[in-house]
Amino acid sequence: MSYQVTQFENTPNPNALKCWLDKPISTMPRSFLNPDMAREDPIAQRLFSEAGVTCVLFNGDWLTINKPPELDWSVVKQAVQEILSEAGD
Repeated sequence: MSYQVTQFENTPNPNALKCWLDKPISTMPRSFLNPDMAREDPIAQRLFSEAGVTCVLFNGDWLTINKPPELDWSVVKQAVQEILSEAGD
């Protein structure tokens, strides 16, 4: 099932971003604090390996991602949108 980001929302943390989706990605909160925790979830796994995120939280129709300070948000956002739109393909 693919997802579309409908809105990116800044958070008080400059290295964290909330991503609102067009449909629920999770029925309950699920946190992935590192790539090892994401081994069983293909979307979270790709967010770590391809988008460069350092932490992921899924909850209902949104997710929050963290990135290292040296990564530019425009690059991360683009990768997140591609990964989510390809989910389930």
